[in-house]
Amino acid sequence: MNIHEYQAKEILRGFGAPVPRGLPAFSVDEAVKAAEQIGGPVWVVKAQIHAGGRGKGGGVNVVKSIEEVRQEAERMLGMSLVTHQTGPHGRLVRRLYIEDGSAIERELYLSALVDRESSRVAFIASTEGGMDIEAVAKNMPDKIETFTIDPAAGFSPYVGLEIATALKLNNDQAKQCGKLIQTLYGAFLATDMSLLEINPLVVTKEGRIVCLDAKINFDDNALFRHPDIQGLRDPDEEDPIEREAAKYDLSYVKLDGSIGCMVNGAGLAMATMDIIKLYGEEPANFLDVGGGASREKVTAAFKIILSDPNVKGILVNIFGGIMRCDIIAEGIVAAAHEAKLSVPLVVRLEGTNVELGKKILAESGLPIVSGSDLADAAQKIVAAVRGKA
Repeated sequence: MNIHEYQAKEILRGFGAPVPRGLPAFSVDEAVKAAEQIGGPVWVVKAQIHAGGRGKGGGVNVVKSIEEVRQEAERMLGMSLVTHQTGPHGRLVRRLYIEDGSAIERELYLSALVDRESSRVAFIASTEGGMDIEAVAKNMPDKIETFTIDPAAGFSPYVGLEIATALKLNNDQAKQCGKLIQTLYGAFLATDMSLLEINPLVVTKEGRIVCLDAKINFDDNALFRHPDIQGLRDPDEEDPIEREAAKYDLSYVKLDGSIGCMVNGAGLAMATMDIIKLYGEEPANFLDVGGGASREKVTAAFKIILSDPNVKGILVNIFGGIMRCDIIAEGIVAAAHEAKLSVPLVVRLEGTNVELGKKILAESGLPIVSGSDLADAAQKIVAAVRGKA
Protein backbone atom coordinates (compact mmCIF):
# COMPACT_ATOMS: atom_id res chain seq x y z
CA MET A 1 0.00 0.00 0.00
CA ASN A 2 1.30 3.45 -0.93
CA ILE A 3 0.70 6.68 0.96
CA HIS A 4 1.25 10.36 0.19
CA GLU A 5 4.40 12.29 1.03
CA TYR A 6 2.75 14.31 3.80
CA GLN A 7 1.50 11.10 5.43
CA ALA A 8 4.93 9.49 5.14
CA LYS A 9 6.57 12.48 6.77
CA GLU A 10 4.06 12.47 9.60
CA ILE A 11 4.94 8.83 10.30
CA LEU A 12 8.67 9.58 10.21
CA ARG A 13 8.17 12.62 12.44
CA GLY A 14 6.41 10.39 14.95
CA PHE A 15 9.54 8.24 15.20
CA GLY A 16 11.77 11.28 15.63
CA ALA A 17 13.19 11.64 12.11
CA PRO A 18 14.10 15.19 11.04
CA VAL A 19 11.57 16.45 8.50
CA PRO A 20 10.64 20.04 7.56
CA ARG A 21 7.50 21.51 9.01
CA GLY A 22 4.53 21.14 6.68
CA LEU A 23 0.76 20.91 6.48
CA PRO A 24 -1.62 19.23 4.00
CA ALA A 25 -4.21 21.26 2.12
CA PHE A 26 -7.29 20.17 0.20
CA SER A 27 -8.34 23.61 -1.07
CA VAL A 28 -6.77 26.92 -2.02
CA ASP A 29 -7.91 28.54 1.23
CA GLU A 30 -6.42 25.68 3.26
CA ALA A 31 -3.13 26.10 1.40
CA VAL A 32 -3.01 29.81 2.24
CA LYS A 33 -3.89 29.13 5.86
CA ALA A 34 -1.18 26.46 6.09
CA ALA A 35 1.42 28.85 4.68
CA GLU A 36 0.41 31.53 7.18
CA GLN A 37 0.65 29.02 10.00
CA ILE A 38 4.10 27.81 8.91
CA GLY A 39 5.32 31.39 8.64
CA GLY A 40 7.78 31.37 5.74
CA PRO A 41 9.50 33.42 4.34
CA VAL A 42 9.98 30.60 1.83
CA TRP A 43 7.47 27.82 1.19
CA VAL A 44 7.33 24.80 -1.07
CA VAL A 45 3.98 23.91 -2.66
CA LYS A 46 3.85 20.20 -3.51
CA ALA A 47 1.20 18.27 -5.40
CA GLN A 48 0.33 15.00 -3.65
CA ILE A 49 -0.06 12.02 -5.97
CA HIS A 50 1.25 8.46 -5.82
CA ALA A 51 3.99 8.94 -8.41
CA GLY A 52 7.55 10.15 -8.61
CA GLY A 53 8.93 12.89 -10.83
CA ARG A 54 6.46 15.51 -9.60
CA GLY A 55 8.99 18.32 -9.78
CA LYS A 56 9.76 17.72 -13.45
CA GLY A 57 6.03 17.69 -14.21
CA GLY A 58 5.36 21.04 -12.53
CA GLY A 59 4.02 19.59 -9.30
CA VAL A 60 6.61 21.12 -6.93
CA ASN A 61 7.38 24.81 -6.74
CA VAL A 62 9.28 27.10 -4.35
CA VAL A 63 7.50 30.39 -3.60
CA LYS A 64 8.34 33.46 -1.54
CA SER A 65 5.00 35.06 -0.74
CA ILE A 66 1.54 34.10 0.46
CA GLU A 67 0.10 35.34 -2.83
CA GLU A 68 2.39 32.97 -4.72
CA VAL A 69 1.20 30.13 -2.49
CA ARG A 70 -2.35 30.99 -3.50
CA GLN A 71 -1.45 31.14 -7.19
CA GLU A 72 0.35 27.80 -7.12
CA ALA A 73 -2.48 26.17 -5.17
CA GLU A 74 -4.99 27.43 -7.76
CA ARG A 75 -2.78 26.10 -10.56
CA MET A 76 -2.09 22.68 -9.07
CA LEU A 77 -5.41 21.67 -7.54
CA GLY A 78 -7.46 19.94 -10.18
CA MET A 79 -4.61 19.66 -12.70
CA SER A 80 -3.66 16.38 -14.35
CA LEU A 81 -0.04 15.97 -13.32
CA VAL A 82 1.93 13.94 -15.85
CA THR A 83 5.22 12.34 -14.79
CA HIS A 84 7.31 9.44 -16.06
CA GLN A 85 5.43 7.20 -13.61
CA THR A 86 1.84 8.27 -14.32
CA GLY A 87 1.59 7.55 -18.02
CA PRO A 88 0.34 10.10 -20.57
CA HIS A 89 -3.02 10.63 -18.86
CA GLY A 90 -1.44 11.77 -15.59
CA ARG A 91 -3.02 11.85 -12.15
CA LEU A 92 -5.60 14.33 -10.90
CA VAL A 93 -4.21 16.50 -8.08
CA ARG A 94 -6.65 16.59 -5.17
CA ARG A 95 -4.24 17.31 -2.30
CA LEU A 96 -1.32 19.65 -1.67
CA TYR A 97 1.44 19.78 0.89
CA ILE A 98 2.66 23.20 2.01
CA GLU A 99 6.13 22.91 3.48
CA ASP A 100 8.69 25.20 5.06
CA GLY A 101 11.52 25.99 2.66
CA SER A 102 15.01 24.60 3.31
CA ALA A 103 18.40 26.13 2.50
CA ILE A 104 20.06 23.17 0.74
CA GLU A 105 23.81 22.64 0.73
CA ARG A 106 23.92 19.03 -0.58
CA GLU A 107 21.38 16.51 -1.91
CA LEU A 108 21.82 12.82 -1.08
CA TYR A 109 19.86 9.64 -1.72
CA LEU A 110 18.79 7.12 0.92
CA SER A 111 16.34 4.25 0.85
CA ALA A 112 15.51 1.09 2.76
CA LEU A 113 13.83 -2.00 1.38
CA VAL A 114 13.42 -5.72 1.94
CA ASP A 115 16.24 -7.46 0.11
CA ARG A 116 14.78 -10.82 -0.94
CA GLU A 117 18.18 -12.23 -1.84
CA SER A 118 19.71 -11.75 1.61
CA SER A 119 16.41 -11.85 3.57
CA ARG A 120 17.44 -8.64 5.29
CA VAL A 121 16.52 -4.98 5.35
CA ALA A 122 18.93 -3.21 3.02
CA PHE A 123 19.84 0.49 2.99
CA ILE A 124 20.83 2.00 -0.35
CA ALA A 125 22.86 5.20 -0.24
CA SER A 126 24.20 7.55 -2.89
CA THR A 127 25.79 10.97 -2.98
CA GLU A 128 23.73 11.67 -6.13
CA GLY A 129 20.49 12.76 -4.48
CA GLY A 130 17.67 14.48 -6.33
CA MET A 131 18.12 12.28 -9.40
CA ASP A 132 16.18 9.20 -10.46
CA ILE A 133 18.01 6.34 -8.80
CA GLU A 134 17.49 4.28 -11.96
CA ALA A 135 19.49 6.85 -13.93
CA VAL A 136 22.25 6.83 -11.32
CA ALA A 137 22.37 3.02 -11.40
CA LYS A 138 22.66 3.06 -15.19
CA ASN A 139 25.13 5.90 -15.63
CA MET A 140 27.05 5.96 -12.34
CA PRO A 141 26.70 2.54 -10.67
CA ASP A 142 29.81 3.17 -8.56
CA LYS A 143 27.90 5.98 -6.83
CA ILE A 144 25.45 3.54 -5.22
CA GLU A 145 26.31 1.48 -2.13
CA THR A 146 24.17 -1.10 -0.34
CA PHE A 147 24.26 -2.04 3.34
CA THR A 148 22.27 -4.86 4.95
CA ILE A 149 21.34 -5.32 8.59
CA ASP A 150 21.42 -8.77 10.16
CA PRO A 151 17.97 -9.27 11.72
CA ALA A 152 19.46 -11.47 14.45
CA ALA A 153 21.98 -8.82 15.52
CA GLY A 154 19.72 -5.84 14.86
CA PHE A 155 20.95 -2.31 14.27
CA SER A 156 24.54 -1.54 15.23
CA PRO A 157 26.08 1.95 15.24
CA TYR A 158 28.77 0.88 12.77
CA VAL A 159 26.07 0.52 10.06
CA GLY A 160 25.15 4.17 10.48
CA LEU A 161 28.85 5.11 10.37
CA GLU A 162 29.39 3.11 7.17
CA ILE A 163 26.43 4.81 5.49
CA ALA A 164 27.60 8.23 6.65
CA THR A 165 31.04 7.49 5.18
CA ALA A 166 29.46 6.43 1.87
CA LEU A 167 27.54 9.72 1.82
CA LYS A 168 30.78 11.62 2.56
CA LEU A 169 29.50 12.95 5.87
CA ASN A 170 31.77 13.50 8.86
CA ASN A 171 31.87 14.89 12.38
CA ASP A 172 28.47 16.08 13.58
CA GLN A 173 26.75 15.28 10.28
CA ALA A 174 27.97 11.68 10.52
CA LYS A 175 26.49 11.46 14.03
CA GLN A 176 23.18 12.85 12.75
CA CYS A 177 23.23 10.31 9.92
CA GLY A 178 23.88 7.41 12.29
CA LYS A 179 20.99 8.43 14.51
CA LEU A 180 18.74 8.84 11.47
CA ILE A 181 19.56 5.37 10.14
CA GLN A 182 18.71 3.84 13.52
CA THR A 183 15.42 5.79 13.58
CA LEU A 184 14.48 4.77 10.05
CA TYR A 185 15.31 1.12 10.69
CA GLY A 186 13.09 1.13 13.78
CA ALA A 187 10.25 2.78 11.86
CA PHE A 188 10.66 0.33 8.97
CA LEU A 189 10.26 -2.70 11.23
CA ALA A 190 7.59 -1.25 13.50
CA THR A 191 5.22 -0.40 10.66
CA ASP A 192 6.00 -3.30 8.29
CA MET A 193 7.27 -1.12 5.46
CA SER A 194 8.34 -2.73 2.20
CA LEU A 195 10.02 0.44 0.89
CA LEU A 196 11.20 3.71 2.38
CA GLU A 197 12.78 6.21 -0.01
CA ILE A 198 14.15 9.62 0.89
CA ASN A 199 15.18 11.50 -2.22
CA PRO A 200 16.59 13.90 -1.53
CA LEU A 201 18.06 13.55 1.93
CA VAL A 202 19.65 16.98 2.31
CA VAL A 203 22.38 18.69 4.24
CA THR A 204 21.22 22.23 4.94
CA LYS A 205 23.48 25.27 4.99
CA GLU A 206 23.18 25.12 8.77
CA GLY A 207 24.66 21.62 8.72
CA ARG A 208 21.47 19.73 9.55
CA ILE A 209 20.49 16.39 7.99
CA VAL A 210 16.84 16.61 6.84
CA CYS A 211 14.46 14.24 5.06
CA LEU A 212 13.26 16.60 2.34
CA ASP A 213 11.07 14.01 0.60
CA ALA A 214 9.66 10.68 1.71
CA LYS A 215 7.99 7.79 -0.06
CA ILE A 216 6.71 4.79 1.87
CA ASN A 217 5.15 1.52 0.73
CA PHE A 218 3.74 -0.95 3.24
CA ASP A 219 3.46 -4.72 3.08
CA ASP A 220 -0.22 -5.38 2.29
CA ASN A 221 -0.04 -8.73 4.09
CA ALA A 222 0.80 -6.98 7.37
CA LEU A 223 -1.81 -4.22 7.25
CA PHE A 224 -4.13 -6.14 9.57
CA ARG A 225 -1.67 -5.22 12.32
CA HIS A 226 -1.87 -1.49 11.53
CA PRO A 227 -5.45 -0.19 11.29
CA ASP A 228 -4.12 3.36 11.66
CA ILE A 229 -2.01 2.92 8.53
CA GLN A 230 -4.90 1.30 6.68
CA GLY A 231 -6.81 4.51 7.30
CA LEU A 232 -4.23 6.43 5.25
CA ARG A 233 -5.22 4.67 2.02
CA ASP A 234 -6.31 7.05 -0.73
CA PRO A 235 -8.80 5.22 -2.98
CA ASP A 236 -8.63 8.03 -5.56
CA GLU A 237 -5.01 7.06 -6.28
CA GLU A 238 -5.84 3.41 -6.95
CA ASP A 239 -7.12 1.85 -10.14
CA PRO A 240 -10.89 1.33 -9.66
CA ILE A 241 -10.74 -2.16 -11.18
CA GLU A 242 -7.92 -3.14 -8.83
CA ARG A 243 -9.96 -1.80 -5.91
CA GLU A 244 -12.89 -3.97 -6.95
CA ALA A 245 -10.62 -7.01 -7.24
CA ALA A 246 -9.29 -6.44 -3.74
CA LYS A 247 -12.83 -6.78 -2.35
CA TYR A 248 -12.83 -10.41 -3.52
CA ASP A 249 -9.23 -11.11 -2.49
CA LEU A 250 -8.16 -11.40 -6.13
CA SER A 251 -4.58 -10.66 -7.19
CA TYR A 252 -5.19 -8.34 -10.14
CA VAL A 253 -2.94 -5.92 -12.00
CA LYS A 254 -4.17 -4.06 -15.06
CA LEU A 255 -1.88 -4.09 -18.10
CA ASP A 256 -2.04 -2.50 -21.54
CA GLY A 257 -2.80 -5.52 -23.77
CA SER A 258 -5.96 -6.91 -25.33
CA ILE A 259 -6.21 -10.48 -23.99
CA GLY A 260 -7.69 -10.86 -20.54
CA CYS A 261 -6.25 -13.67 -18.39
CA MET A 262 -7.81 -15.63 -15.54
CA VAL A 263 -5.46 -18.14 -13.97
CA ASN A 264 -5.00 -19.90 -10.65
CA GLY A 265 -1.50 -19.51 -9.28
CA ALA A 266 0.97 -16.66 -9.74
CA GLY A 267 3.56 -18.78 -11.57
CA LEU A 268 1.00 -20.16 -13.98
CA ALA A 269 -0.34 -16.64 -14.52
CA MET A 270 3.14 -15.41 -15.45
CA ALA A 271 3.60 -18.34 -17.83
CA THR A 272 0.22 -17.60 -19.42
CA MET A 273 1.15 -13.97 -19.97
CA ASP A 274 4.49 -15.00 -21.45
CA ILE A 275 2.96 -17.41 -23.95
CA ILE A 276 0.45 -14.79 -25.09
CA LYS A 277 3.40 -12.51 -25.86
CA LEU A 278 5.22 -15.41 -27.54
CA TYR A 279 2.37 -15.72 -30.06
CA GLY A 280 2.36 -12.01 -30.80
CA GLU A 281 -0.26 -10.38 -28.54
CA GLU A 282 -0.20 -8.62 -25.18
CA PRO A 283 -1.95 -9.60 -21.91
CA ALA A 284 -4.54 -7.14 -20.59
CA ASN A 285 -4.02 -8.12 -16.98
CA PHE A 286 -2.46 -10.34 -14.39
CA LEU A 287 -5.24 -12.11 -12.49
CA ASP A 288 -4.71 -14.94 -10.00
CA VAL A 289 -7.94 -16.31 -8.52
CA GLY A 290 -5.99 -18.37 -6.00
CA GLY A 291 -6.03 -22.03 -5.13
CA GLY A 292 -9.41 -22.33 -3.44
CA ALA A 293 -11.71 -19.83 -5.11
CA SER A 294 -15.49 -20.13 -4.85
CA ARG A 295 -17.94 -19.85 -7.74
CA GLU A 296 -18.73 -16.31 -6.58
CA LYS A 297 -15.05 -15.36 -6.63
CA VAL A 298 -14.59 -16.75 -10.13
CA THR A 299 -17.70 -14.89 -11.31
CA ALA A 300 -16.33 -11.65 -9.85
CA ALA A 301 -12.97 -12.24 -11.55
CA PHE A 302 -14.64 -12.77 -14.92
CA LYS A 303 -16.69 -9.60 -14.57
CA ILE A 304 -13.58 -7.62 -13.63
CA ILE A 305 -11.80 -8.78 -16.78
CA LEU A 306 -14.79 -7.86 -18.94
CA SER A 307 -15.02 -4.42 -17.36
CA ASP A 308 -11.78 -3.45 -19.11
CA PRO A 309 -12.77 -1.94 -22.50
CA ASN A 310 -9.38 -2.91 -23.96
CA VAL A 311 -10.12 -6.63 -23.59
CA LYS A 312 -10.79 -8.18 -27.01
CA GLY A 313 -10.62 -11.81 -25.89
CA ILE A 314 -10.21 -13.90 -22.72
CA LEU A 315 -7.94 -16.84 -21.96
CA VAL A 316 -8.79 -18.93 -18.90
CA ASN A 317 -6.00 -21.27 -17.84
CA ILE A 318 -6.78 -23.44 -14.83
CA PHE A 319 -4.83 -26.31 -13.35
CA GLY A 320 -7.17 -27.84 -10.79
CA GLY A 321 -5.48 -29.08 -7.65
CA ILE A 322 -7.21 -27.55 -4.67
CA MET A 323 -9.25 -25.57 -7.18
CA ARG A 324 -11.81 -27.83 -8.90
CA CYS A 325 -12.36 -27.42 -12.62
CA ASP A 326 -16.15 -27.75 -12.28
CA ILE A 327 -16.24 -24.77 -9.88
CA ILE A 328 -14.26 -22.72 -12.38
CA ALA A 329 -16.60 -23.80 -15.18
CA GLU A 330 -19.71 -22.86 -13.19
CA GLY A 331 -18.23 -19.44 -12.43
CA ILE A 332 -17.32 -18.84 -16.06
CA VAL A 333 -20.79 -19.78 -17.27
CA ALA A 334 -22.52 -17.65 -14.63
CA ALA A 335 -20.35 -14.62 -15.30
CA ALA A 336 -20.61 -14.95 -19.08
CA HIS A 337 -24.41 -15.00 -18.88
CA GLU A 338 -24.56 -12.06 -16.44
CA ALA A 339 -22.02 -9.94 -18.34
CA LYS A 340 -23.42 -10.88 -21.77
CA LEU A 341 -20.13 -12.18 -23.13
CA SER A 342 -19.29 -10.48 -26.43
CA VAL A 343 -15.60 -11.33 -26.90
CA PRO A 344 -13.91 -14.63 -27.82
CA LEU A 345 -13.29 -16.97 -24.88
CA VAL A 346 -10.79 -19.82 -24.82
CA VAL A 347 -10.60 -22.10 -21.79
CA ARG A 348 -7.91 -24.61 -20.91
CA LEU A 349 -8.81 -26.82 -17.96
CA GLU A 350 -6.69 -29.55 -16.42
CA GLY A 351 -6.77 -31.38 -13.10
CA THR A 352 -9.44 -32.18 -10.54
CA ASN A 353 -12.92 -32.78 -12.06
CA VAL A 354 -11.65 -31.67 -15.46
CA GLU A 355 -14.14 -33.79 -17.44
CA LEU A 356 -17.05 -32.44 -15.41
CA GLY A 357 -15.77 -28.90 -15.96
CA LYS A 358 -15.52 -29.41 -19.71
CA LYS A 359 -19.04 -30.90 -19.74
CA ILE A 360 -20.44 -27.84 -17.98
CA LEU A 361 -18.79 -25.54 -20.53
CA ALA A 362 -19.91 -27.64 -23.50
CA GLU A 363 -23.54 -27.69 -22.33
CA SER A 364 -23.64 -23.98 -21.45
CA GLY A 365 -24.76 -22.85 -24.89
CA LEU A 366 -21.94 -20.29 -24.92
CA PRO A 367 -19.38 -19.98 -27.77
CA ILE A 368 -16.51 -21.25 -25.61
CA VAL A 369 -13.45 -22.70 -27.34
CA SER A 370 -11.46 -25.39 -25.50
CA GLY A 371 -7.69 -25.56 -25.56
CA SER A 372 -6.03 -28.95 -25.31
CA ASP A 373 -2.96 -27.46 -23.65
CA LEU A 374 -1.58 -24.00 -22.87
CA ALA A 375 0.13 -23.52 -26.22
CA ASP A 376 -2.99 -24.57 -28.11
CA ALA A 377 -5.18 -22.29 -26.00
CA ALA A 378 -2.85 -19.32 -26.48
CA GLN A 379 -2.72 -19.79 -30.23
CA LYS A 380 -6.50 -20.01 -30.42
CA ILE A 381 -7.17 -16.84 -28.42
CA VAL A 382 -4.54 -14.89 -30.38
CA ALA A 383 -6.11 -16.03 -33.66
CA ALA A 384 -9.59 -15.12 -32.39
CA VAL A 385 -8.52 -11.65 -31.32
CA ARG A 386 -6.92 -11.10 -34.73
CA GLY A 387 -10.10 -12.19 -36.45
CA LYS A 388 -8.59 -15.37 -37.87
CA ALA A 389 -10.58 -17.87 -35.85
